[in-house]
Amino acid sequence: MKPLGSLEAEILDRLWTWRRPATVRELVDDLNLVRPVAYTTVKTVAEILARKGILHRVKRGRVWLYEAVLTREQHTATLMLNVLGTSRDRSAALAQFLRQSTADDVTAIKALLREHDAEAER
Repeated sequence: MKPLGSLEAEILDRLWTWRRPATVRELVDDLNLVRPVAYTTVKTVAEILARKGILHRVKRGRVWLYEAVLTREQHTATLMLNVLGTSRDRSAALAQFLRQSTADDVTAIKALLREHDAEAER
């Protein structure tokens, strides 16, 4: 999965924040609070995101509703795994990632690893 373009990211951010499906009109109205963007542009980008499998769309009456397929956290994890997959030495990349992480992040990672190990033992 490639990184998102700025408008793609803005659309997804709103859908994740709202935690509900939205129409193109709702997206346009909210985006226009920050910068001008045409309805047709948002519609095209939403359709592209749906074709890529990033958004799900369903027709309700006369309008299409769009919603994110993955949560923000799932999407971020997918991006991280894709980047890790480009490394020739995954262990070295992970070690470097840990060295650059904050103490709080390392603590969280350790707790998650303990959970992972406990689940694997079941």
